Amino acid sequence: MRTRITLLAFSALALAACGGPGNIVSRDIAPAAMPAPMSELQASSDAGGKYYDERADGSGGETAAVQQYIAYSHSIGLRLPVAAIEPTLQGHIDACNKAGPSVCMVTNSWMNSYSEDEASASLYLRATPDWIDTFLNGVEAEAEAAKGEVTNRQTTAEDLTVSIIDTDARLKAQETLQTRLEQLLADRPGKLGELLETERELARVNGEIDSLKSTLAALRQRVDMSQLSISYETKRNPVSQGALQPLARAFGDFFYNLSSALAAVITAFAVGLPWLALIGAFLWIWLKLIWPRIRRKKKA
Repeated sequence: MRTRITLLAFSALALAACGGPGNIVSRDIAPAAMPAPMSELQASSDAGGKYYDERADGSGGETAAVQQYIAYSHSIGLRLPVAAIEPTLQGHIDACNKAGPSVCMVTNSWMNSYSEDEASASLYLRATPDWIDTFLNGVEAEAEAAKGEVTNRQTTAEDLTVSIIDTDARLKAQETLQTRLEQLLADRPGKLGELLETERELARVNGEIDSLKSTLAALRQRVDMSQLSISYETKRNPVSQGALQPLARAFGDFFYNLSSALAAVITAFAVGLPWLALIGAFLWIWLKLIWPRIRRKKKA
């Protein structure tokens, strides 16, 4: 009997310690760290470096390299003899057109000729970084061959990594919503009002997807094809006709300026003549009529 009581007591203690059928044992389980989603973007240009996104995991925290998207803009100025400006400009346009629109394309070009010794021009184009590097490496030798020089050179960079990744993520989210709305229309036919509301939302999502695709394509094109602007100005010859042009213009305008000055004097005289006559009449009246009376009164 004592043995049975002892066994029952031991069983009750064991159930109390382990938790019986009516008891619930709560345990705090730390959730596993979920890695943030990262869209796999293709490298759009050889130019640009990489930054590293550190993520902690159970193995000790590896680093994932993410492509960095950089949009470059270049500008260069050339000072050339007036006779070499147009051929140089046309040569650059022909080189860009020969490379093809997928490598280089001209966006704007103009040329102004002010006189025989003065002209200016400008060229704007978009090209791949490799093409622009090759062009910039040879432009100084080209300017020297044309008896000119490079006056300025500038390069600016804009980091578009955040914009491209953010736009790509928004696009994927809208495409997921588009798929769900299409499935909803196909699998769950409901009332006419609900169907129309779903179709309106689907149309809005489609428009947002088209807009995001256009924005993403424009951003990637800025990375794929850098911008280059070239300005051409005249290199003046100290003994050229243009250097003596101000003096020649002054001699040529001598008689015109003289006649203009005489015309101004005549005009001023014509405008002031009535006033001179009026002032003369007033002085005559004062000296002949008024002033003698005043003197007589003082003497009296």
